[in-house]
Amino acid sequence: MKYKRLGNSGIKVSELCLGTMTFGAGADEQASAEIYKASRDKGINFFDCANLYAGGQSEQILGNLIKDHREEVVISSKAYFPVDSYAGGGAETWGRGLNRTHLTRALDDSLKRLNTDYIDVYYMHRFDEDCTLEESLSTLNDFVRQGKINYIGLSNFAAWQYMKAVGITRQHNYAPIACIQPMYNLLKRQCESEILPMAESEKLGVFSYSPLAGGVLTGKYLVDNKDGVDGRLNEMAMYKKRYEATRNEYIAADFVNYARENGLDPISLAIRWAGTNSAITAPIIGGRSAEQLMPSLNSVDIEMTDEMRAEISALSVAPETATDRSEEPRT
Repeated sequence: MKYKRLGNSGIKVSELCLGTMTFGAGADEQASAEIYKASRDKGINFFDCANLYAGGQSEQILGNLIKDHREEVVISSKAYFPVDSYAGGGAETWGRGLNRTHLTRALDDSLKRLNTDYIDVYYMHRFDEDCTLEESLSTLNDFVRQGKINYIGLSNFAAWQYMKAVGITRQHNYAPIACIQPMYNLLKRQCESEILPMAESEKLGVFSYSPLAGGVLTGKYLVDNKDGVDGRLNEMAMYKKRYEATRNEYIAADFVNYARENGLDPISLAIRWAGTNSAITAPIIGGRSAEQLMPSLNSVDIEMTDEMRAEISALSVAPETATDRSEEPRT
């Protein structure tokens, strides 16, 4: 396992980040402990969470797992959604968003569930159209000054929204944005147009999620009875909608064949492809059991050559350039 600097911060994180969304939702406490141990044994020191995962249970389980060695690990959490919205019913017991009132309560609740005095990286889970970035960032800046969080992160923003936030922190001399969290996989490459070049230019850490495209790149849906396969694509409408384009099935089939022809596990290869983009600090992986997680952990053992990466990239369609001068070659 290699370690990379988290943006411009002074800490280093593993080249894989373990997502804990399954803790309490697919993985009970024992299975979560086994997943956590397997990750630590492989060298992972960064664990990603959010307040709404499993209705707060993910934070509670993660907090119990890190309590004996808190200083050895880096943890993140997020705020925007009400915790009880995880069930999918849209319940809002006390609202949502990134206003000062909600952020303050959300952070205090997360600190209690995680049983820690501070969170290393605290993300805005998505852009809030109903609150100014100035209010949100001033609040997060206060959290940094209070020692409740160490670094500010942004998740699921558009490039202009990321850059606007960066500009505001510089204008007001707030604690800087340390990292971002976009979606990135062979089927969803939109962030290559603006988000990843922006991140490299501004020296932001990038922790990309969904490297397996909701399981599509594993090949498990390439069967006649794909509607009966156990997985997010069939369990969550959001994933089915996200990857419904017919071309994704053909790309996945070509990718799985490529992996097998080269004697590689498609899971390992898909994650390694995402992680070897020069802008990516670490892709976020996850699983419902330690056994299921192993191919993801083993992705770091693949030597990804420039030739192999180019061959895999050619299996899907790269996004348009950020400017309207698409006839010009990319540098």
